[in-house]
Amino acid sequence: MSEASAGSAAPGKLIVIAAPSGAGKTTLVHGLMQQNPGLRFSVSYTTRPQRANELDGVDYFFVASDVFESMLAAGDFLEHAEVFDHYYGTSRSQVDTLLQAGHSVILEIDWQGARQVRKHMPACRSVFILPPSVAELKRRLIGRGTDTPEVIERRFRDALSDMSHWHEFDYAVINDDLKRATAELAAIALDAPSSSTLRTADAALQQRVSGILSTGTAPD
Repeated sequence: MSEASAGSAAPGKLIVIAAPSGAGKTTLVHGLMQQNPGLRFSVSYTTRPQRANELDGVDYFFVASDVFESMLAAGDFLEHAEVFDHYYGTSRSQVDTLLQAGHSVILEIDWQGARQVRKHMPACRSVFILPPSVAELKRRLIGRGTDTPEVIERRFRDALSDMSHWHEFDYAVINDDLKRATAELAAIALDAPSSSTLRTADAALQQRVSGILSTGTAPD
């Protein structure tokens, strides 16, 4: 029996995706997963309340604070962070199992968690999602209709702070058109040649992001 047939599958890639609140990260990831069923999604643990449209074990594993703290003490998390007064964490064993089975894994977290993952798994591929403008970001936060004006302002301030970390990532995608942004995310995940223009080191991309951060819009 040949080594190829007898051996286990080659490990998959870990693709870490982060974004400020309101950038459309979750919608993009759902679109990416629907179009590429071979990818796997790492379901995070959280202590925040479950929303009406969410399913336990699908969107998140919703756990009590004492359960989360016990898992943290046992070293069960690849990364964890406190966001808006709630904890979020990624199961180390879940990710390792999927990767060793040959699956590429999508990890949807915030920039703090992404920094931890890069430290522990430097071979991961990290992507930051940006809104097309600061004004559009705030419009999306208001349009959710789930938060008070005070919470929206807090999320908006935090989102602006989050965007200052975009350059820490390998790639960046500007979500100004859902179809195009999903295709760009897929190009990164699947190693398409076009993904080279989405690297944060790309001069043209740097100019576009600079326009978003300094004036609130992306230049043509």
